[in-house]
Amino acid sequence: MLDISVCLCTFRRPVQLDQLLGRLAEQTLQPVEIVVVDNDPGHSAREVLQVWADRLPLRIVHQPEPNIALARNAAVGAAQAHWLALIDDDELPGADWLEQLARTQSAGDADGVMAPVVPTYTEATPAWMRQGGFFDRPRHVSGTVIGLPDSRTGNVLLRAAMVRSLKPPFDPEFGRSGGEDTLFFAHLHRAGYRFVWCDEAVVSEEVPAQRSTTQWLLRRAYRGAQTYVRVSLHGVQGRRRLQRMLYLGGRALLQLALALLLALLSWPWSRVRAFNWWRTAAAQLGKLTALVGGRYLEYRS
Repeated sequence: MLDISVCLCTFRRPVQLDQLLGRLAEQTLQPVEIVVVDNDPGHSAREVLQVWADRLPLRIVHQPEPNIALARNAAVGAAQAHWLALIDDDELPGADWLEQLARTQSAGDADGVMAPVVPTYTEATPAWMRQGGFFDRPRHVSGTVIGLPDSRTGNVLLRAAMVRSLKPPFDPEFGRSGGEDTLFFAHLHRAGYRFVWCDEAVVSEEVPAQRSTTQWLLRRAYRGAQTYVRVSLHGVQGRRRLQRMLYLGGRALLQLALALLLALLSWPWSRVRAFNWWRTAAAQLGKLTALVGGRYLEYRS
């Protein structure tokens, strides 16, 4: 079995952090350490971490500047093991989570292993949102080679040397808007590293009431599309950049017009289908605003 450092960043979620640490204490494959980076200037995780300090191999880092990229860099920089398991502070793993990730890595000799994040709901989430699968993410057969669209930092096992080959691993310029993980994996895929899927290493993530709204889903689509454009243009200069911008802008305008039309036509027949087109329209607006320098700050102090 692999030697693993669990890395997690937390920001003003002491209750969720406490629940997560409880699950990590139950792992059938125990990590070498659990690196916790508190990204809250007020250090709101302090009391929870003090409770668990004698029961878990905690390595605690306080990164007071709210910036998810800086927090992730602090976590992977402090970790000592050869493998890094990244999990979000609102995700809950099963007892065999680390063991399943390690088994899949060993079977496929991969540089990284991605695994499912399954939503759970409260009464605040309307039935039509659940039916529409707006919080669902794609799943694959274990061992499937994974590309950039399915790469993310929530529930993933990564070779530490690979992560540290990027300096820094996560770009702080994306640390308030989000998208630092997309750019991170874009670099790694471009370098030829291999990632596979482990469908057995499931973690759950509760959808809170503040996300169970049409406004949040539209903002998420808008912000995600801004990230797509920024990553697509990252490092591209001169004439190639202008050509790329014109292509992205022209395509976004056409898709915006089509999405708005289809949203209006679908509304009388299917609320779910219509809202899917509204999300597509919001995404195209995100692309267009990103092309002129717009930035939606997902993570605020």
